[in-house]
Amino acid sequence: MLRYLTAGESHGKAMVAIVDGFPAGVSIDSAAIDGELKRRQGGYGRGGRQRIESDQVQVLSGLWRGVTIGSPIALLIENKDYKIDRMDDLDRPRPGHGDLAGAIKHLGSIRGVLERASARETVARVAVGALAKQLLQPLGITCFGYVVQVGPVAIPPTPGTIDQQLQLRSQSVIYSLDPSKDAEVQTLIDSVGKQGDTLGGIVEVQVHGVPFGLGSHTQWDRKLDGRLARAVMSVQAIKGVEIGLGFQVASRRGSQVHDPIQFDPSQIDRPNLGFVRPSNNAGGLEAGMSNSQPIVVRAAKKPISTLAKPLPSVNLGTLQPQQASYERSDICAVAAASCIVENVVAFEIARAIVEKFGGDSLDEIQARWELFHRLARQKLKLSAALGSTNKTD
Repeated sequence: MLRYLTAGESHGKAMVAIVDGFPAGVSIDSAAIDGELKRRQGGYGRGGRQRIESDQVQVLSGLWRGVTIGSPIALLIENKDYKIDRMDDLDRPRPGHGDLAGAIKHLGSIRGVLERASARETVARVAVGALAKQLLQPLGITCFGYVVQVGPVAIPPTPGTIDQQLQLRSQSVIYSLDPSKDAEVQTLIDSVGKQGDTLGGIVEVQVHGVPFGLGSHTQWDRKLDGRLARAVMSVQAIKGVEIGLGFQVASRRGSQVHDPIQFDPSQIDRPNLGFVRPSNNAGGLEAGMSNSQPIVVRAAKKPISTLAKPLPSVNLGTLQPQQASYERSDICAVAAASCIVENVVAFEIARAIVEKFGGDSLDEIQARWELFHRLARQKLKLSAALGSTNKTD
């Protein structure tokens, strides 16, 4: 099983991840991981912490001459803003954060909760996802995320090839696929920031090149849509997850929701085995399994809980009403969320690949990938031949 754990506090010495079950034989490019970490720090609306940190990964184990060897991989990202032992506790919990629930749960301090609950933890998850992408790349699987809404401003993605859309995203200061909306969103973020408030939004992730059969219909905890939803919902400040049409399916008729199935023999050598759909309302997942269409996952991020103009709270020392505490924060981190969710999704896809195709090495996974598709093509061709014979008879 491919899995990982993270450790570390927001203002501790470092963020750490240990990845277990990663196949041998994968060439790892640390610069590519650093690129993802840098993208996570970017996007319009971020706060002062991002000017302090310059996140870079240290791969402490699991490689020999830059190639994975099948043993656990340890990743470390230092915190330059290391000061946890000099920081005071908070006495007024922030609405929307884990301060109150965590302090009472552990019969301890707010500081002890917020340091781990902080979205700084996602730097480790982005590093893990960037590692997973290097397993997906040789299989032709591409995963990328972008912003589709900031506050009330919707930003529908501009159609195009993956390369064209990636280029659009790189041109946008908010990581959307329509850079012409940047100025409007920047003005909104600036206005909200001056009011001491924060903004949320919606991000979307697409995964292309996915084969048939990742996940399973046989047990609830093996369904890929459920696993993706859990992974994405676990990201700090994510309050809603949709796949494909998501909640829109509730207001449509079945004929407007389900994707017709067609067959194009010219595509039989592709991962879709020749099966094409005129729509992808299912978001690439049916009955908990991938159906070879692009997987589409959408996530709603709430506004950041720490407000420069704090909301009413209660002083835990006196139990009297008081404004909530304030710590340095962002105005809008939706752009960063698109990077985080993208990498969380990438890891879940990689985990499903290892589960489906097995193998202790990339070579073994690729061999089983090719065998599966060869057997599937043979079965389809045999079925077609038998069908033609029956028609002739």
